[in-house]
Amino acid sequence: MILILLSKLRIEDSDGSAIVNLPFTKKRLGFFFVCNINLTSYFYNSSRISDHGGANPGATYNGRKESEDVLALTLAVGSILEENGVDVYYTRTTDVYESPYQKAQEGNEVGGDYFVSIHRNSSPYPNQYSGVESLVYNRYGAAARMAYNINARLEQVGFVNLGVNERPNLVVLNSTNMPAVLVEVGFINTDADNELFDSRFDEIARAIADGILESVQPTLHS
Repeated sequence: MILILLSKLRIEDSDGSAIVNLPFTKKRLGFFFVCNINLTSYFYNSSRISDHGGANPGATYNGRKESEDVLALTLAVGSILEENGVDVYYTRTTDVYESPYQKAQEGNEVGGDYFVSIHRNSSPYPNQYSGVESLVYNRYGAAARMAYNINARLEQVGFVNLGVNERPNLVVLNSTNMPAVLVEVGFINTDADNELFDSRFDEIARAIADGILESVQPTLHS
C-alpha cells in the first residue's frame, strides 16, 4: 500500500504474506504508500511552518487555496498508483485538519514502506520564485532517490527544478519510520506555476506517480 505521505505499500495474500503484482515487472512485491493530503505549508527560504486543512487552508493567493490544490492532486496521484497495483492509504480525502505529528503517527501506525507529502510552495512576494522542490530528512538513501526522480519527472512537464533539499527539522520527515518525501509542486503565488498546474494537471499527477514507481522498481528486482 502507498500512503500519500509515503508509507508502506502492503497487500496481504491469504497466507498473510505481502504481495503486489505491479505491471512493470513479473516479480511480486508488497508496498504500502501513505498519501499525505493533510498538508503543511512550507515557505521558501523560511523555517516557518503553518499546518493546514479544515479551517486552515495553508498558503493562499487570489482566492486559491493550497489545501484544495493538493487534495485534488494527491487523489489523482493515488488513483494512478492504484491502477498500477499499488495499495494507497490517504491521511485524508476531505478538507479536515491534522497536525504534522498526527500525520506522521498515522503513517507509522499503518506500517507504510514510504511516506509522501504533497504541497504547494509560497514566497514572501507574488511571482518571486518559480519551480518544484522536494524536501527530505537527508540527501541519501531511498527517500532522496525518490525525491530526485519525482523532481526530474516534474521538470519534464515544464517546472523549474529547484532541487532536493534537506529539512531534518520537519516533523513529517523526522518522525516517520519509513523513507519520507515532501514535494512542493510549484509556488501558489506565482502565476506561471499556477497556469502550468491547471493546464497540465493530469501530466503533473502522472509525473509524480511515475517518479514514485520508478523509485520502487529496482527493489522489485532484488
